[in-house]
Amino acid sequence: MPDEQMAGAGSAPVPPGAAPGAPPVPSVPPRPLDPIDRSIIRLLQADGRASIRSVAEQVHVSRANAYARINRLIDDGVIRGFTARVNHERAGQGASAYITLKIVQNSWRTVREQLRELPGAAHIALVSGDFDVLLLVHTPDNRTLRELVLTRLQAIPEVLSTRTLLVFEETDLLAPGAGPAAGPTISEE
Repeated sequence: MPDEQMAGAGSAPVPPGAAPGAPPVPSVPPRPLDPIDRSIIRLLQADGRASIRSVAEQVHVSRANAYARINRLIDDGVIRGFTARVNHERAGQGASAYITLKIVQNSWRTVREQLRELPGAAHIALVSGDFDVLLLVHTPDNRTLRELVLTRLQAIPEVLSTRTLLVFEETDLLAPGAGPAAGPTISEE
């Protein structure tokens, strides 16, 4: 990356004893975010490849200030990394579904590790309510989705039941031009 891009844009180190792939736990309590920090976060959510100069101009601070703030947000674990938003249909993953799971009590960590290994698993959350886990998957087609649910998910001993909710259409709220939730966008330089 050019020096104008984010330096040290990797994630914070994982503490000893934490599960691999688990979000890092900063050793200091979180600092409150001011409006400039929140604006920087919105800008980087819209374009994680934005230059320091562009971010600084958009939030009306110096490049040094923007650089220091971004590095602090990374070091504090607020920004966990930078990634690409993928159009799953164009990437050959035309079937998407949210799958709810009821699991054996106290089996979350075991189930989470098994769900991480599933092809197409995009998001896993432990939730409250009528079910225990919410899983988002992307697969090439409904046949592959069916196989994933019937042969992979239901074969996990700690999974008591599943319910599949097909996604018919998605809207990326962080995409530029997606509406007010997207926040300001970064223009080309």
